Order: sequence, then C-alpha cells, then structure tokens
Amino acid sequence: MTATSHLTPEPTPVKPLLHASNLSKSVLLGEQRIDIIKGIDINIKAGEFTVIMGKSGSGKSTLLGLLAGLDYPDSGEVWLNGQNLTQLSEDDLAQKRQQDMGFVFQSFHLLPTLTAAENIAFPLDIARRPDAARVEELLTAVGLTHRRNSLPHQLSGGEQQRTALARALVARPKIIFADEPTGNLDEQNAQQVMTLLLELQQQSGTALVVVTHDPALTEHADQVVVIQDGLVEERNAKPSPAVLA
Repeated sequence: MTATSHLTPEPTPVKPLLHASNLSKSVLLGEQRIDIIKGIDINIKAGEFTVIMGKSGSGKSTLLGLLAGLDYPDSGEVWLNGQNLTQLSEDDLAQKRQQDMGFVFQSFHLLPTLTAAENIAFPLDIARRPDAARVEELLTAVGLTHRRNSLPHQLSGGEQQRTALARALVARPKIIFADEPTGNLDEQNAQQVMTLLLELQQQSGTALVVVTHDPALTEHADQVVVIQDGLVEERNAKPSPAVLA
C-alpha cells in the first residue's frame, strides 16, 4: 500500500507586474559619456507601493522614466504585465501607457484650455472610451465637484494636483508613476495630496511608484529603493540622512 504524502505543496511564485533587469542609461555631454543608471534590477508587484529615493542627481527620475517607458535604456529590459517595453515602438509604447499606466508629475501638466472635469476625462477621450460616471466618481473622490468647470489657472496648486491624481486614475491603470508629486506644494497641501493618493491607490489596487525626497513616505511603502550614483544603495531599509542629502 502506497503511503499518502501530507506535504503541503509550495505556493507558485507570483510574477511581478513590472520587472526590470540590468537597466543602464548614459548621456553624452560634449565628448564625455556620463553613466546615470548602472545596471539596476527592480520588481514591483500588483498593488504594491514602491518608493524610490536618493539625493539630487542620483538617477532616480531617470530610473522612473525607464520603468514607465518614457525613455529607452541603453541596455537591459523592462517588462510590464507580460510585455517587453524595450522592444516596443514609440507608437506601441504610447498605446501601452494609455492602457496600463497613469502619471503624476511635479508640475501637474494639466491642459490649460480644459476644465478640471475635462482634464480628468482626457485619457478616456483619447482612448475613445468616454465614461462620465467615472469622471464624476473621481471628482467626488478628490473633493473637486464644486470645481468641475474651473480652468487650471483658476485652481490652487493643491487643487491642480488633485485633478492630476484623478486623471492618473480615471482609466483604471495597472500602475501609476509619480515623480515628486508634492514638490510644488506647501507642506499642508503636500500632506493632503499624498494622503489622498495613497488612499486612492489602496482602494483601486493599482501599483504605485513614487520618486520623492520625503522620508516619511517610507513608513507606508511596501518597498523602498534608495539610489546613489546610478546604483541601488539600499532596499527596504530606512535611508540614512547622508544618502538623501
């Protein structure tokens, strides 16, 4: 009689939503080539909040651009949701960003001739998938129903960034990339915007990657990656003040 095994099978590893391997990027300044990113690997799971930190000039914003397909690496690969971004054409990358990504920038990047509601709806309009109910849902979520018809120049900095948050989420992306999203805001507005972004990210289950100088965000992150001189200096550790200075 054959004995029955009672061993619990090992769980199948979950593939990351985003996987980047051996990323390198350099720029030519005159006759000198400057290495900005030097062979970085990073994995981001679905629904995960990742913070990328480092002092100015460390390469963190360049890394974010490579992960988001806003630039091509000199070497290495970026896979998002099973697709190799480094092998896509510019047109295919643009479509991929429409389908799977949302973006929040320090300078808001709202279209000046569109109202708050129209700016939020813009990604859906470009994709020819209008959804007035979704726009209304996000106007409510970011507390801007009373500002729906206001143009960007009529909004405060905090209101503009809340509009940008709603725009980033409107198409239900799989991942949001945010580059210093509170850099142009005062302390009170910065705290409100980041609290709102984290609440919306958790509610939607969207992965979030934030480049920031704010060490307070590490308390909420699933993963912390500290970049120094184009290399990963620390992972999942509280960064030292010297690294961020």
